[in-house]
Amino acid sequence: MVVQWMKTASVLASVGTALLALSGGALAQQIDITDHEGRPVHLDAPAQRIVTIPMPMASGVIALDGGTSKLVGMNPLSLTAIREGILGRIFPAAANITDSVTGTDFMPNVEALAAANPDLVIQWGGRGNDIVDPITNAGLNALLIKYGTEELTRQYMTMVATAIGKPERIGPLVEWRDKVEKEIEAKTAGLAAADRPSVLYLGNALSSITASGDKGNYNAFYINMVGARSASAGLSGSAAINKEQIAEWNPDIILLNAFEPQLDVNWVYDDPILSLTKAAQNHRVYKMPLGGYRWDPPNQESPLGWMWLADLVHPELFNFDLRGEMKTAYQTLYNYQLTDADIDGILWMDKQGTATGYDRFKAK
Repeated sequence: MVVQWMKTASVLASVGTALLALSGGALAQQIDITDHEGRPVHLDAPAQRIVTIPMPMASGVIALDGGTSKLVGMNPLSLTAIREGILGRIFPAAANITDSVTGTDFMPNVEALAAANPDLVIQWGGRGNDIVDPITNAGLNALLIKYGTEELTRQYMTMVATAIGKPERIGPLVEWRDKVEKEIEAKTAGLAAADRPSVLYLGNALSSITASGDKGNYNAFYINMVGARSASAGLSGSAAINKEQIAEWNPDIILLNAFEPQLDVNWVYDDPILSLTKAAQNHRVYKMPLGGYRWDPPNQESPLGWMWLADLVHPELFNFDLRGEMKTAYQTLYNYQLTDADIDGILWMDKQGTATGYDRFKAK
């Protein structure tokens, strides 16, 4: 699978054919990438000033580059993840990077972009020209990425590693993702439908309640991978739902997003409707962890989220040393040694209540 995927990625990012040319006596590495909309992206040299508009990509650039020096602008929701999570402590300078280059609706602020003076702006692809044209009309270089599947995730990580001149970073990260995915799938592939609990992931809960169907939904991808089934699979795209709909689905497990800092498991347990669901009655309500980025969407830490969920969904099949895996991953991703207190914070150990199975994640 790794070999096949790398062949696909090589079409997108011309790592092996990057041109070397002498420029002013210095060696300049010209980089050519084909982005997810099939657009050619040319860099005379590895990007030194990058703006990221898709939320997970700010932390992705930091992980791939090993620091914050190339990141000059980001989405406001990327900055909240950095400030609320551990990445702001690992890289304190990240908390000072401007978040005025875009709104949370991904619409670029051209004036702020010009002030940031980026070599490359990473923007969502497949979401229309309105959020792209202001970037290209300003004469800025845009790399468009798409989202929603593991294959797309690996591809855009490869594009970004190539763009910053560090293609060697991507191989070990892809191999890690592939290894964990295969290990989990080997244990869940033969499960009967009756042995796959229903899991509901809520992308929003406080101001409104939303859930998503299976198509192009990364949460459904890993819910299915770990041997469960998405309770909201019948929806088309992301849709607003209500508590009565959740009660009708009556999921075995409820996953609360990490995007809403005030959201915790009591939102379910204290509610007169939701407290009657199987998830609440069996104490199987969990808030998604927040590490270098939120573990809900695809990002550089996704395999840790898969292991976390596999342990909770099928404790009879899985017993990952999650704390040990996290320490190894953070050393690789951020050159940082996690402490037990760090891990407790990432996993919300003090906010998960008496969640079933959560004691397996306690420090030994």
